Order: sequence, then C-alpha cells, then structure tokens
Amino acid sequence: MMGVLRTVHAWAGAILSLLLLVLGLTGTLLVFEDDWLRLTVPEARAEVLPTAARLGAVAERLEAEHSDLRSVNFAGAGVGIQRLYMQEHRYGYADESGGTLVTWHGAARPEAFVFDLHHELMAGETGELIGGIAALAAVLLVLTGLVVWAPAWRATRLRVWPRSKRRADMVSSHRNLGLITALPALIFCLTGAGLIFYDQARAILAPGAPPPPEAPVVGSGDIDWPVALAAAQARFPAAKLRMAGWPSAPGKPASIRLKQPGEWHPNGRTTILIDPATSRVVQVTDAQQLQSGLRATNALYPIHAASIGGWPYRIVTALSGLALALLGGVGTWSFLVKPRRKRRAPRTDVT
Repeated sequence: MMGVLRTVHAWAGAILSLLLLVLGLTGTLLVFEDDWLRLTVPEARAEVLPTAARLGAVAERLEAEHSDLRSVNFAGAGVGIQRLYMQEHRYGYADESGGTLVTWHGAARPEAFVFDLHHELMAGETGELIGGIAALAAVLLVLTGLVVWAPAWRATRLRVWPRSKRRADMVSSHRNLGLITALPALIFCLTGAGLIFYDQARAILAPGAPPPPEAPVVGSGDIDWPVALAAAQARFPAAKLRMAGWPSAPGKPASIRLKQPGEWHPNGRTTILIDPATSRVVQVTDAQQLQSGLRATNALYPIHAASIGGWPYRIVTALSGLALALLGGVGTWSFLVKPRRKRRAPRTDVT
C-alpha cells in the first residue's frame, strides 16, 4: 500500500508541478498588489475620506465618462484610487475625485496579467476550472505526502534548501519543506478550490442554508448615486462604502457593497439593492446576520487573499506561495533524477 501511495504522490506531483509553480509564484505576487499600485500609481498613495457625498460624486462622474461601466471599487482600505470594471474586459483606474487615470483591455497591465494567470491561467473559464482541479489535487498531494512521510519522521530536519542536486538531498529537502508548510498549503489550496467551486463549497459549509434571495424587479432610470449611497450608509452607519454596481439589464437593480466592522472580506459582503427609477433601497443583505456556515463561505476569499491578519499573515501567505512553487520544482526534480545503480565488477575466475 505504501508503494502505491508513493507512486501516486510522485506521478501526481510531476504532472502538477508546473501548475503549482505558476499558482504559487503568482499568488505570492498578488499578496503585494496594493503595494505595487502605491509604488507605480502616485494617486494610489492619497489618503481618502470615503463619504457618501464624495463617492456619489465620483460615481456620477465615472458614469458620465464611461457608458459601459459595470462597477467601481471605491478608493479606501489603503489604496487611494477607484478601480473600474467595464464591459468587454475593459478596466481602469481613477483618482479620488473620479478623474480617469488609465484604462486597458484584458491583461495589459502587469498586475492584471498576474491576476489572470493566477485566477484563470490566461485561459478563461477553462483555465479557472483547471486551476480549481489543480488545487484539489494539491490537497491530495499534501495528504499523501504526510502519509508517506510518517515512517521516516525521525529523518525530518528544518533544512529546506537541498545540499546538492543529488536525488537523496532533493528528496530530503522536499520532505522537510512539505512537512513545514503542510498546514498553510492545505489552507490556501482548499480556499482556492472553494472559490472556484463556490456552489459546492457553500453546500458543504452551509448545508440546508436557504438560497440567496432573488433580486426584485425594478424600474429603469438614471441613478442618483449620492442619494443611493447616502441611503445605504444610513442603513449601516458604521460600515464603509466599498463598491457600486450598475444594473446588469433592464428591470435589474443597482447594487452597493459595504464592509461592516468585523467583516473579513475587503469589500464586505453586506449588500444593498437600489431601484434605478427612484434611487431607493429595495433589498438589504446583512452579512453579519447570516448563519455561521454562510459566513464561513464568505471567509474563503479573505483567507485565501490574505485580506486579514495584517502584515504577519501576508508574509505567511507569500512564503506559502513560494513554498508551494518550490515543492513542485524540487519534487519533480527528485522524481525525474533516478538513482543510478552501481554496476557490479565483472567476475574473473582464477584458474
């Protein structure tokens, strides 16, 4: 049985090594995305006071400049720019007053390229599915690796960098690194898979939970964003306004996302729907009042994206991404480099 597990672990690791390398490295880079924005976009360093009146004026200005605007992620949470999401895979940044700084398509900017590579492997929904399967397979690798490690636990050391390229040293490094990083690897792979297979994760974490309420049918009109955002803020005075979304189709409501104190998600999961015809609130979802299973489901993203815990957790996340990449590389090398059998000296008969 142990031999079968070793074979499964080795072959699965060899096949998945490239994916783990890509997902681990890009995941590490994404931990520092906000720092990259503050470094490369001067306006992102601005201190912003995100009041309903200010953000309402921003939304009005952006709506006038971009007819294809789908949603805006408001400035705040340490980044002083608005992030724009438009139709046909068009994106942009705007300053604190709503002035457009830059727009682009697809993965034209470095941070967008890294995000697409991590999230969809640059292959759309197919790449997203492959990434989710790879995350689940990585969970299997970790678990089988622990089983394979158990008989040799006395040989475990803290040394993670191989002494040489010899197979024995590579295997030792792979084993030690895998043991040290087993828990964070399981956490990030499980949460990553949960984000891809969200409905399945929701069913597991919140069995029997009622489905999300359907959005009411509403009228059409020009949303008065200062009024709508003020109404949302009045419902949750202690919350931060994080996102505004335009109606996806006639008869559909606009949406506002807020982050209440105690919520982990960087954009909050408290949602208010707005009737575009009246700019009034028509539906409220209070994330803090959801059952525990649904709150656990909402925690998948902030745990995976290191949106909680401050710098210590971000460093752990970044190191875990590097460790995942190194595990894939070292494991594959040790799998490919087979030990050479010593040739027996030819037998000579003395007569």
